[in-house]
Amino acid sequence: MILMMLPPSSVLQNTRKLFLSEQLGRTQITEFARKNAANALSLANLVMGLSSILCSLNRHHQCACWLLIVGFLLDLADGAVARQLNACSPLGAKLDDYADFTSFGLATGLLLHADGILDGLLVIVYVLAVFTRLCFFSSGIPFMYRGLPCPYASSILACTSLLTGGHLVVLRTVAVIMILFMVDQGFYPHDKVLESQLWKKIVFAIGVLMMFCSPSILACMYYLIWSISYILFPGFLWSCKEDL
Repeated sequence: MILMMLPPSSVLQNTRKLFLSEQLGRTQITEFARKNAANALSLANLVMGLSSILCSLNRHHQCACWLLIVGFLLDLADGAVARQLNACSPLGAKLDDYADFTSFGLATGLLLHADGILDGLLVIVYVLAVFTRLCFFSSGIPFMYRGLPCPYASSILACTSLLTGGHLVVLRTVAVIMILFMVDQGFYPHDKVLESQLWKKIVFAIGVLMMFCSPSILACMYYLIWSISYILFPGFLWSCKEDL
């Protein structure tokens, strides 16, 4: 009724303003989504880590392990999404570090079942190794890490726990080996699974499919072989050709 009482020129102007405001709103939403897509993945990784901690505290150890493996996939994806969308930021880097420390440090340490003083000491040393790895990962060489990236150590521990039924001796032995790899300051390539050769993208895609569509033992073996291959053949398999 009000629009009918206005002159045609006023109606046209109001319609144009409404259209422009809606268009501006969509643009702002799209830009917000672009800038925060990678942050959402890092936040999801953080949630996986916190959920894994709760599962470990309530003795749901298998669920805790699978949540860490999901976090492993999310961590591989968030950096690729940030670079693809040109949305890298200091906030995103900090959020990624907090998520990594929670999932691959605290939550993974709880898989070791700290039931005594020595066991608790091992958990503390493992968490400190992850902390050190996150603080001093830069090697000074482009596209190279110094020390084994903690997501791979976490993946190996989670898969070992699932495959051995949480056998403590085996778990703690593997944990000690992972600590040595993380603090030895050896060079490891920035794998860029989703930004490199096609076969690496296929490895990632198969990992996602196996998470939801295959028997748990096969999925565990797949992630274990994937993570160990990164340790044994870092340069031969996992260096990006364009980075060499």
